[in-house]
Amino acid sequence: MSPFLLTRTLPEDATDAALRADVLHGLTRTPKELPPKWFYDARGSELFEEITRLPEYYPTRAEREILVARAPEIAAASGARTLVELGSGSSEKTRHLLDALPALHSYVPVDVSESALTGAAEGLLAERPGLNVHALIADFTRGLALPGTPGPRLVAFLGGTIGNLLPAERAVFLRSVRSLLDPGDALLLGTDLVKDEEVLVRAYDDASGVTAAFNKNVLSVIARELGADVDPGDFDHVAVWDREQEWIEMRLRARSALTVKIPELDLAVSFEAGEEMRTEVSAKFRQEGVRRELAAAELELTKWWTDTEGRFALSLSTAS
Repeated sequence: MSPFLLTRTLPEDATDAALRADVLHGLTRTPKELPPKWFYDARGSELFEEITRLPEYYPTRAEREILVARAPEIAAASGARTLVELGSGSSEKTRHLLDALPALHSYVPVDVSESALTGAAEGLLAERPGLNVHALIADFTRGLALPGTPGPRLVAFLGGTIGNLLPAERAVFLRSVRSLLDPGDALLLGTDLVKDEEVLVRAYDDASGVTAAFNKNVLSVIARELGADVDPGDFDHVAVWDREQEWIEMRLRARSALTVKIPELDLAVSFEAGEEMRTEVSAKFRQEGVRRELAAAELELTKWWTDTEGRFALSLSTAS
């Protein structure tokens, strides 16, 4: 068997169709919104990598601290022979888990980007020639079928990305993950934790303006892919903490009244001066809340690890 297999479960035009549907739906509703996945073209990915190195942005460092310190415990608790990573991207953080799993047979990265999957696989196989990599080009939020690899399997969803889903979406997602798990399999989930409001807002509104550029990049994506006559300079980046929902919202605020024409959709969208469009929700969690959401999906939280400052958590859960 080849050490690298790539399986496409999305049609070639799936990304384009999804972008059209999301923009049409999001810009014709009130209030306007766009999903955060459209930040991540090549430029957006570069900007996010820059964000992870900013002094204000703690989640990446905090999660890496846990992985470095706790990977042997995670490996021992899971006994995984297959590691499945949802939204794998560059697979950078995953290396800590791969190194700690002595019985690992297969790594299954799942991402919508073929170039990210192939690039990461090339690097991993160069470093670990005995590893089998079966990459899936797939949207894990729309259901997923895993390849036949040896169990137990550890499904990893890192980075606090689950916080980008609204509560109802999280419930659907966790139930879909539960449906993938056989007896003995486990879910490793990364969750950013509730903390001081000032710390949270700074993490999404850094002094150097990198997050602002990242937020506005969604407008550049729409301009390039759908021909929108939108100028990112016409919008301001906004990050606010919603105390009731316990999440950060990133928004784009129109500096003046304007109309954005999107010829590919035969659409003209009017913005009033000061009108805000939501581009991301990033929920923050408490341990009991995570436990409840997992339990609702018939998953039992069995292990909970945080960084030394208690900013971020990794949890291990199994089918209940």
